[in-house]
Amino acid sequence: QLEFITPFQLYFNPDLIFRKFQIWRLITNFLFFGPLGFSFFFNMIFLYRYCRMLEEGSFRGRTADFVFMFLFGGFLMTLFGLFASLFFLGQAFTIMLVYVWSRRNPYIRMNFFGLLNFQAPFLPWVLMGFSLLLGNSIIIDLLGIAVGHIYYFLEDVFPNQPGGKKLLLTPGILKLVFDTPEEDPNYNRLPEDHPENQPRDQDHNHQQHPQ
Repeated sequence: QLEFITPFQLYFNPDLIFRKFQIWRLITNFLFFGPLGFSFFFNMIFLYRYCRMLEEGSFRGRTADFVFMFLFGGFLMTLFGLFASLFFLGQAFTIMLVYVWSRRNPYIRMNFFGLLNFQAPFLPWVLMGFSLLLGNSIIIDLLGIAVGHIYYFLEDVFPNQPGGKKLLLTPGILKLVFDTPEEDPNYNRLPEDHPENQPRDQDHNHQQHPQ
């Protein structure tokens, strides 16, 4: 917005990536959502909202798996971008997050600007229709839905089918970096760290409430 850099330095261009080694374009094309305006704020709100709900919901305590979904989705979108004239993939990434959340929460009722009432799995399609009304190309939205469905199928559907198995295995390096290490069952804590040795004078001031 301050014009320190221009979109021409950020957009996805395979020739510049592989011939000029402008590797940053593999990432920056996901980070640009257009100039300030309705479409920009619309994308920001949905990106924040559904990224947060996924992180606090089905990915709670599984940060490495959450990051792996980002990498898997970004990789598939980049592959598609190699064969299509797509310059920015951030909106497709947002739709992917919305799609995965909507399929994992199929019974939640949604309201779109007070005009439409529907269940969560229809949300990505409603957003695509809204994008079409704004005059935008729906190719980006379809790409996000397709990648989201591939992830959802491989992660949630196929492993539960007869003869199915989990194909998306989070690399150990991601778990090492992002996940809290499990406590060693053979580790002996110091005597003062045992619960029975903790001061109990304030116990009566705290009550446990069921989640």
